Amino acid sequence: MQPQGSGEVPVETVRVARAAFPKGSLAIRVRDELGVLFADEQFADLFPARGKPAWSPGRLAMVLVLQFVEGLTDRQAAEAVRARIDWKFVLGLELTDPGFDFSVLSEFRDRLVGGDAGRCVLDAILVAAQKRGLVAAGGKARTDSTHVLSSARELNWLELVGETLRAALNAVARAEPDWLSAHALPDWFTHYATRIEDSRFPAARIKRVEVGRRIGADGMRLLGMIWTDDAPTALRVLPQVEVLRQVWVQQFHLVEGEVERRAPKDRPPGAKRLVTPHDIEARGSVKRDLVWDGYKVHLTETCEADTVHLVTNVTTTLAMVSDDRMAAVVHTGLARRGLLPDEHWVDTGYANSSSLAAARTDHKVALHGPLRPVTVAQARGEGTYGQDAFIIDWDHQHVTCPNGITSTQWHHRCSEEQLPVIRVRFSPADCRTCPRLRDCVSSPKAQRREITLRPRHEYEALHQARKLQATDEWKDRYKIRAGVEGTISQGVQACGLRRSRYRGLGKTSLQHQLTGAAINLIRINAWLTDRPRSHTRTSPLAALRPAA
Repeated sequence: MQPQGSGEVPVETVRVARAAFPKGSLAIRVRDELGVLFADEQFADLFPARGKPAWSPGRLAMVLVLQFVEGLTDRQAAEAVRARIDWKFVLGLELTDPGFDFSVLSEFRDRLVGGDAGRCVLDAILVAAQKRGLVAAGGKARTDSTHVLSSARELNWLELVGETLRAALNAVARAEPDWLSAHALPDWFTHYATRIEDSRFPAARIKRVEVGRRIGADGMRLLGMIWTDDAPTALRVLPQVEVLRQVWVQQFHLVEGEVERRAPKDRPPGAKRLVTPHDIEARGSVKRDLVWDGYKVHLTETCEADTVHLVTNVTTTLAMVSDDRMAAVVHTGLARRGLLPDEHWVDTGYANSSSLAAARTDHKVALHGPLRPVTVAQARGEGTYGQDAFIIDWDHQHVTCPNGITSTQWHHRCSEEQLPVIRVRFSPADCRTCPRLRDCVSSPKAQRREITLRPRHEYEALHQARKLQATDEWKDRYKIRAGVEGTISQGVQACGLRRSRYRGLGKTSLQHQLTGAAINLIRINAWLTDRPRSHTRTSPLAALRPAA
């Protein structure tokens, strides 16, 4: 890669662009107001020092963002570079520049993924926006997540194991055709020569079970053949064979020498369980009534009333990663960009005691989100013997009950989620003689009161937040969080946010970084042209609803 020129737009390109677009366009305004967003030097580490000179990576990064702004394919984006005057203007190209072959975009994305450079695309736009005074640290921000479907088709169980075996057989056939011809069973050419989705599985449950056993036995036979001494060792390192081995370990086992499907409780958890052989990083997840295979994306945006709302952080995770782990990750990303807010508004999924305390302690951020309700009566604080009725002495590490009895045990432990907690226990000798024991404990057989506490800083943050969230003022201020739903809707409708274009977490993450960058350019353009924000659509019937 050889950095090119000063980035000035050729005089003839400027003249023609101004004549063709007297009122400007998004691409022209971006160049006029923000300047050159991406320099070739930013991507120097992605290219070798020697070889054929590459097309300008800074311009390619701009093309990728504009591609998402307008929802174009690679072919359409490459054609726009050749044919459109406003694109030549923003890229600083001569009118006669022939552009590049569309395959260059795919190769450049691979370089971005391989060098973990996707974040720098969004970062460059935010840096330019900061210089323009459109975004700054402090103020308010809000975050929400949404599901992302894998680019691979969702498979049922028979399709999963059948397609996994078919992909492995095709890979072996390409690598060692003579070996496979000598060892393959005749039925394999009948059952696995075409895509499994083209097959018609029997409707009867018993017959479907038989098909599953047959596929399981065939896959076990192929794995056994590959791991014999006379098999080519190169077959063992084929990616498709490794996927076959993992899926068969997860789905099948031997019972008295016969291949049987594992029982549901004997299968691995969702974090490890493969759902398709064509995207081995995709995972299955469930959120209320929604079930999907793929990933999850978290979007954070500024939300001050009189400024442009820009996406300041985008994080993509596997589908089953819970939102309650992500507040710290989001704050770390915002801190790296120098865009930490003073107030961060989130939904219930992100808000918990550890997140509230860590946000305040580590980043000086006030995290606001509805806390999950407490379901245990003794912990809710209801009645005389709720947890709030007990006096906690943190310095001397004991708790005193409403009757003046002091706890005898104070132990630091870990919860089922491996989070630090404090287990406090009273003596059975003290509790058994208490006439209100049954009102104090939840189990009819319990002989003493036990209390589970969070570490002190988390406990105090949690109680302070619950007290604040009970006020009408906080409930009214929390309405600001709802606006992030519009950002997700814009990402879905304009950029296809909920469907991955590519396979794998790395490329899906790059897609979402480009989506965040595209949304920012769209919003900056709307801000520069004084286009008002859209109001929430209300149907005529909903408008007639009486006020509560």
